[in-house]
Amino acid sequence: MTRKVIMPLLGETMEEGIIYSWWKKPGDKVEKGEILLEIESDKAVLEAESFFSGYLRKIIYKEEEAVKFGEVIGLITDTPDEPLEEL
Repeated sequence: MTRKVIMPLLGETMEEGIIYSWWKKPGDKVEKGEILLEIESDKAVLEAESFFSGYLRKIIYKEEEAVKFGEVIGLITDTPDEPLEEL
């Protein structure tokens, strides 16, 4: 199953965040609750955890890109070779 990694809302007034750094790269195993990336808001750089276990298959937004809250920023699948579903 393909699961969406969504840009989280990190503050009440946040409209977008900047991908500061990905801690994982495509193909890496990810555990639920593990730090997946860091996001820069207007006030700080914050860590974002994965809501799913599986394999990071695709990074949609690269480091230093600004992304609106709620946008899909990556995809996780259950297995490393599972076909990505259209989302």
